[in-house]
Amino acid sequence: MAVRTIQWNNNHVVMLDQRLLPNKEIYRVYRDYEGVAQAIRDMVIRGAPAIGVAAAMGVALGALWVKGKNFDREIERIFRTLERTRPTAVNLFWALERMRRIYIEKRSHGVDVVKQLLKSEAIKIYQEDIAANRQLGKFGAKLLGSSSRILTHCNAGALATAGYGTALGVIRAMKEAGKNVEVLANETRPFLQGARLTAWELKKDKIPVTLLTDNMVGYVMQKGRIDAVIVGSDRIAANGDVANKIGTYSIAVLARRHNLPFYVAAPTSSIDLKCLSGAEIPIEQRDAREVSHIFGRAITPRGVRILNPGFDITTHDLVSAIITEKGVITPPFAQNIRAYVNHP
Repeated sequence: MAVRTIQWNNNHVVMLDQRLLPNKEIYRVYRDYEGVAQAIRDMVIRGAPAIGVAAAMGVALGALWVKGKNFDREIERIFRTLERTRPTAVNLFWALERMRRIYIEKRSHGVDVVKQLLKSEAIKIYQEDIAANRQLGKFGAKLLGSSSRILTHCNAGALATAGYGTALGVIRAMKEAGKNVEVLANETRPFLQGARLTAWELKKDKIPVTLLTDNMVGYVMQKGRIDAVIVGSDRIAANGDVANKIGTYSIAVLARRHNLPFYVAAPTSSIDLKCLSGAEIPIEQRDAREVSHIFGRAITPRGVRILNPGFDITTHDLVSAIITEKGVITPPFAQNIRAYVNHP
């Protein structure tokens, strides 16, 4: 399935509005960087790799319309605005760092040259993400071998990336290799990315999918209906601790209890060597209405206190392997992660 999550089109950024799926497929056109930043904040686009691509395109878009005499000041404003959109996904900061490097190294060549180079770099980040996902998909398909019943959490598919997907990229690669595969997808409260997005993607690809509520995981594991768990990640620390959608840690604990492999699929751009452990990863606290309301309708009594962390940390001891575009990283992660990230 060719999901057009985000595109650069005629000096505009076009995004599929994921808030409306699966009922409506509507593409939003953004003509300025403020709109791109708001789209990231509001989860028009989500998923760490996709956020990184969107941020890069936001910089390029903003730069195109800046007047020459205000260029340096306005570029800094663009970077600061995009940096403040979402704190957990490291791909956002990784992509902005790449864009800032282009700006710093090429600024002396003149404003018009820098604008075009920023645009080219954003498109390159987009293309590299798709290629990385396809490569890690191949590595993952080989690693999972004869496993056929795969549990996943949240959405780590084409919608969470520039295309193809990370965790779902592995599943797509398994299907392309001729393997029989069935997915059990958690609904993923409170934003329902599994129910709305993962199920939608897999149904379009004609990959069998069974939807679970989040509290059914222990039941299906106990019944022997799962061979392996595979999830994506918004940030991986240097020691192998993994930040992913809230609820991931609970699944990893259950997987360990039932002797099931727990895999993380993510490009190396999701690895943050500056974070020594998961304790240093910032956890986004999201709007209480995501918990108290479903599709705009209140489901809780007025005035009830609500906790809504967007992510949790799965410690490295619960992770069987990390699947990247450079290969499969196995324990000891503190040693092996650096070798893979630094490998060309």
